[in-house]
Amino acid sequence: MQARHETPAVEVQGLAKTYPGGVEAVKGVDFHVAPGEVFGLLGPNGAGKSTTIGMLTTTVVPTAGSARLAGFDVAEQPLLARAVSSVVFQDAVVDASLSGRENLELHARLWGVPGAEARLRIEELSGALGISELVDRAVGTLSGGERRRLEIARALVSRPRVLFLDEPTVGLDPRIRHELLDVIAGLRGREQMTILLTTHYLDEAQRLCDRVAIIRRGEIVALDSPQALLAGLGEQILEVRVSGDAGHALAALRGRGIGGDDAFSVGARLTVPLHESALADVLAALEDARFGVSEIATRTPSLDDVYLNRTGERLASAA
Repeated sequence: MQARHETPAVEVQGLAKTYPGGVEAVKGVDFHVAPGEVFGLLGPNGAGKSTTIGMLTTTVVPTAGSARLAGFDVAEQPLLARAVSSVVFQDAVVDASLSGRENLELHARLWGVPGAEARLRIEELSGALGISELVDRAVGTLSGGERRRLEIARALVSRPRVLFLDEPTVGLDPRIRHELLDVIAGLRGREQMTILLTTHYLDEAQRLCDRVAIIRRGEIVALDSPQALLAGLGEQILEVRVSGDAGHALAALRGRGIGGDDAFSVGARLTVPLHESALADVLAALEDARFGVSEIATRTPSLDDVYLNRTGERLASAA
């Protein structure tokens, strides 16, 4: 039986943006997002995530390449692309002088949602996002987390096929951020939409996304499911702090057949996915090469390790 062909919800080919002065914010990225998939763009501030979202949502004009939303070209068919998508920006766009309900009703009118349907939709979304008791308050009286939930409700009023969440939890305290992640996770099954999320929080990507693209300085350096990216580093990694140059220590390990391409060094710290190697073998090799070891730790890999291996810098410190 032949598999049914589905138009990608998001289709990006060679997408690039160069700003005046020759600043290359995005350097020809390629990725597809399937209908119903949660896809993450993961990287530090300034990596090109928000510029990519800007191009996909028609607010930034691409320099080169193409992008389609549900088959509609964002440059050649911007109105149709906007009609099938919605975005929650980093900065609030709701009117602080209006109530939450008034903001939602206004957005529904702008998107041509009939009045009766809009009222039902607002009640449904208010319940789903936990803002039923807040929706009639002035937006200016809401907390950051409450306002972010209202922003998501605003974006969902028009029933978009593709929802863009640009750093949705930035600036929120840990408890509120955790609660909002639960809300976002619940959207997938409830709304049956495609979600494209940008973040520099590793736990968000690992928790929410089917696949992630790690972007650095405008280029995608890794793209796969979080599980596959982590599996590439094995089940356990060894971290050691060495005396002398960690890069030389890494070269010494590789010269002895220990430490493959996925091992890396930053400063005096050496990180070695163990795979088939034993911890004792690594330490013995370092001792033979006359590198002293002052700290030893083993742990399971994280997406930060994937990022560091591909880029040479920690995501948290680069953000």
